[in-house]
Amino acid sequence: MMSTPSGRIRQTVLDWLKDPPAHFPPAALDPLGAGVTPRAVAAKLGVPRRTASAHLDFLTRLGLLRTRRRLLRTYYRRDEARIAEVAQLFEKNW
Repeated sequence: MMSTPSGRIRQTVLDWLKDPPAHFPPAALDPLGAGVTPRAVAAKLGVPRRTASAHLDFLTRLGLLRTRRRLLRTYYRRDEARIAEVAQLFEKNW
């Protein structure tokens, strides 16, 4: 997943989501948690929102991100427990 250009983009997004306030403006942050909007990710990546959403949805399907709907927005945040599980699998050489 992380050796392709898309994989590097997804790794970058996961890195940004470790500390969203350090990487995104306050208006893009979920007021109830540590999530960010696809629009904010798209702006930071310099890609269309649809492209950013595709990356975020892929990471969500893998279980690495969680979503929260608030009003008309969807916010994405890391699932630290799942990320730790996946990292442990790779450390054990799967």
